[in-house]
Amino acid sequence: MILEGSKADAIERAAQALADGELLGLPTETVYGLAANADNDAAVRAIFAAKGRPNDHPLIVHVAGAAGTADFAAEVPTLAHRLIDAFWPGPLTLILPRRAGVAEAAAAGHPGIAVRSPAHPVAQALLAACAARGIHGLAAPSANRFGRISPTTAAHVAGEFGNALLVLDGGACAVGIESAIVDLSRGAPTLLRPGQLSRAEIEAAAGCRLPSKDESSASPTPAPGTLAAHYAPRAKLRLMAPHELRAALQLLGDQARQLAVWSRTPLRSASHATVLRRMPDDAATAARQLFAVLRDFDNAGVKLIWVETPPTGDPAWEGIRDRLERAAAG
Repeated sequence: MILEGSKADAIERAAQALADGELLGLPTETVYGLAANADNDAAVRAIFAAKGRPNDHPLIVHVAGAAGTADFAAEVPTLAHRLIDAFWPGPLTLILPRRAGVAEAAAAGHPGIAVRSPAHPVAQALLAACAARGIHGLAAPSANRFGRISPTTAAHVAGEFGNALLVLDGGACAVGIESAIVDLSRGAPTLLRPGQLSRAEIEAAAGCRLPSKDESSASPTPAPGTLAAHYAPRAKLRLMAPHELRAALQLLGDQARQLAVWSRTPLRSASHATVLRRMPDDAATAARQLFAVLRDFDNAGVKLIWVETPPTGDPAWEGIRDRLERAAAG
């Protein structure tokens, strides 16, 4: 059931459902989450079951603000405070050393805990209503089947899990891709997943360079959304350069069927059955559209999706390129 998230009675109803151990579709500025009380391990395990998510793949805990980290983190280093001051509430997740005995299921038993403060006003209102009921944070991975396309509207969530799930409608997500993740739980800080925030922005606030997980000498910390294959549509997705797209469409001619193309480069197909859609030229708009476009292509029944490879030299496209590469791997 979809509820209007701007209404106070809907927020109260959603908060009570979470207090009762139920799951909830939650709008954030990045993507919609499938939320449960992070302190209720049975409810959190229901998230894993509903998504078909491996039990060793940890979840992000959403808190109202910096003070909420104390409920889940054993320590909050100075660098974490700098990043929190710069970007919270917003699309940045920090992995911190976890307090003993808390959020075991959400952390999938790992010693670190992933936390962030969402910027969406509906999420913040819900967190406040939950706090009044003694709920300190919400575990909330993306509200989709594991490994598939993330949802950016309430309708996407309802389409995944049906009308039995309560969903707060907060409109289309403003960012459209998941948060960047910085690991501060051990050793040197590491950027595990890019997002809307560029590496340069995060490093400027941190005051130091952040190696990627591939550059780090330490074994990578398990983190949400970092598997090689993720965010995948049902159709097979392939990343292609503009000249490859032109050549392939010309080769197929009027036989190009069950095919969708998303590209910044203007293209033509001899087949009226080919679905051609322009990718925005700016990264922020492309990110907002990304998952909805892939869902539209799946709903059109195509078997192949060709996407123009995002620019490699522009840091603004790093998060989009990351999601597309993982979707193609799936």
